[in-house]
Amino acid sequence: MHENPTEPPARGLQPFLHDAIVALRAPAQVWSRSDGRIGRGAIDGVYVSDVRVLDALVLRVGGADGEHVATTPRSASAVRFTSLHRGLDDAGGADPDVRGELERSVRADGVAHSFELRSRLGRPVTAELVVELRAALTPMDLVKAGLAEGSEPPVVTVEGHEARWADDEVSALLSAPGATIEDLGGGALRLAWTLDVPAHGSASVAFDLTAVDASAVVRSPGTPAPWATPDLVGADDRLARWVTRALDDLDALRLVSDRSPGDEFLAAGAPWFFTLFGRDAIWAARMLLPLGPDVARGTLRVLAALQGTERVAETAEQPGKIMHELRRGALDMPGLGIQLPPLYYGTVDATPLWVCLLADARDAGLPDDEARELLPALRAALAWMRDWGDSDGDGLLEYVDESGRGLSNQGWKDSGDSVQWRDGRLARGPIALCEVQAYAYEAATRGADLLEALDAGSADEAAGWRAWADWLATRFRESFWIDDPAGAYPAIALDADKRPVDTVTSNLGHLLGTGLLNAEERALVARRLVSPELASGFGLRTMSTDSAGYWPLSYHGGSVWTHDTAIAIAGLAADGFAEEAATLSEGLLRAAVAFDYRMPELHSGDSDAVVPYPAACRPQAWSAAAALTVLGAARR
Repeated sequence: MHENPTEPPARGLQPFLHDAIVALRAPAQVWSRSDGRIGRGAIDGVYVSDVRVLDALVLRVGGADGEHVATTPRSASAVRFTSLHRGLDDAGGADPDVRGELERSVRADGVAHSFELRSRLGRPVTAELVVELRAALTPMDLVKAGLAEGSEPPVVTVEGHEARWADDEVSALLSAPGATIEDLGGGALRLAWTLDVPAHGSASVAFDLTAVDASAVVRSPGTPAPWATPDLVGADDRLARWVTRALDDLDALRLVSDRSPGDEFLAAGAPWFFTLFGRDAIWAARMLLPLGPDVARGTLRVLAALQGTERVAETAEQPGKIMHELRRGALDMPGLGIQLPPLYYGTVDATPLWVCLLADARDAGLPDDEARELLPALRAALAWMRDWGDSDGDGLLEYVDESGRGLSNQGWKDSGDSVQWRDGRLARGPIALCEVQAYAYEAATRGADLLEALDAGSADEAAGWRAWADWLATRFRESFWIDDPAGAYPAIALDADKRPVDTVTSNLGHLLGTGLLNAEERALVARRLVSPELASGFGLRTMSTDSAGYWPLSYHGGSVWTHDTAIAIAGLAADGFAEEAATLSEGLLRAAVAFDYRMPELHSGDSDAVVPYPAACRPQAWSAAAALTVLGAARR
C-alpha cells in the first residue's frame, strides 16, 4: 500500500468511537472515518460476528485522494460519502467539475461498496480507480483492549476478480468484478479499475465482502421489523426525529440465537455488544411494548431457553437464573483480570426484570396461551429470587462474584468502581443494590398476579409471593433510607456489613413505578432526581456532583445514560410526577439534537454543553428504545 492508513493509539487503550461513522446490520458492522476511509481509527474495520475481517480501506482516483465534502447516512445500514476530484477538472473557475460517490451498504454477512465518478465536463475523462485494503481476522476483544496492532495477517488467495482468506472458524470472500487484484503481502490488496467517464456522464464499479463465521451464536432474523412507526403527529419535532432514527437503528440491531432461531431480540449495541445481553434485551423490549409485544415475546422465550438449571460457580449459573451475556467464545479482558465464559450468568437483576417483562407483555397484548407456556420459567425465576438471589436469607437480593474472574459488580452499573461511598471509598461486597430490591418487589407482586391469572389453582402460591414482597419492602424501608438535610433518600446499596452506602445516584429513579415506595417516599425521590446535583440539563447523572468520586466522564460515576434517565422518566410519569418527568425529558431532547438523534450509550454529565463520552457505543438498543419511553411519558 502507498501508506499505512492506520494511526492507532498507544497499545492497551480502548478505541474512541465518538468521531467514527458506523453502518450496521447485526451481526455485521462497518466503522470508518467521516470520509469513508477505514484504518485511521483504532475501531475502524469491517466486522462480522465479533471478528474484524478487514481493517483498512483507502480509495484513490487518478492517483490522488478525493476531497471529502459530505457524509450522508441513508439508513442505519447504509451511508454515502461524497468527494470532489479537482485534479480531473478543467482549469479555471471555482465550481468543481468531477465528483465521486462512495456508497456503503451493510448486510448481515458483510458489506457492499459501489463508487460512481460523475462529470459535467464536455469531454470524456479517463482515470484509474484504486482501492487499497487489508484483510484481517482479529477478535473483537483484542480491538476493544487496544491490542489489535501487530496481529498476524491472514494468508490471502487471489484468483481472478476474487480474494479469499480464512482461519478455522471465519472465512471471507472479496469480489471485485472487472478489477485487477494484486496481493501486496501482509494481507494487503490492491484493486484497480479504469474508469471511462463520457462527457456529461458517469462511470461506476462495485466490490463486495462477505464473511461466514462457523462459531457464530447469533444471526440476523432476515425478516422485516415487527413494528410500525407510531403516530408522531403533534409530537415535539425533536422527539419525532429521535423516534424515527431510533426505530431504524433498532431494526438494524435485531438478532436471533442459534438456540432459539424463531425468537427475535435486540443486540445490546455496537460495536462491543453485538449479541444477547439479558438485562439490556429485557429493558429494550419493555420500552418497545407500546409498539406491540413481538420483540418482548422473542426476548422472553430466548432467555427462558437459556435459564439456569444448576449451580456452576465458573459461569455464575444458578437454577432459575436469567443469563447475562452470550458470546461466540470466552471473553478475556486484558488488564482487568476478567475472563467470562461464552454463556455467562453474572447478573443480579435480569431474573426479576424477566418476570416484569412477562407481566408487561401480557398487559400489552401477549396472548394468555403464550404467557402460560412460560409459567415454568416464571416459577423458576421467582424461586431464584428467594433461594439464590437472597444468598443470606435476610429478605434482600445480593450479588458476589464466586469465580474470582467474573464481574465484581453485577447490576446495570457493572464497572468496578460503580458502588462507592460519598467520600469515594469503594463498597465491599456482597452488595445489595437498591434498584434490584425494587425489581424483585415488582416481580413478586406482578408474578403473583400472573400466577393467579394463568393458573387457576395457584392462589396460595400467589399469596406466598405477595407476603415475600411485603417482607422485602419492610426490610428495604428499615435498611436503605438515609437521613439528610436536603431530604431523606435511599442508599445506592448495602455493603457486606449491611451498611447503607450513602452516595446519591441515579439508581433512585429505578425505584419509582415499581410499587415499592409509599407516597411520601416517592415524593422524596422525585424531588431528588431533578435536583441540580443529579439533573445535568441533558439527562440524569449517574452520580451526584456532591460525591467525592463524581467525574462527568466517569462511566458510572457522573456521566448520563439515556436509558437510565428514561427509566426515571417512566417511573416519574407512572407515579404522577409529570413536571419532573418533563424536566428530565427535555434534557434528553436537548442531548438528542447534539447527537443528531442517534443517542449514544452515554454522554458526559457536564451541565453547560453536551460532551461525548468518547468510548460510548452507538447505536445502543436501550438508548434508542428510550425514545419510545419519552414519547409515552409526554402523552400520559
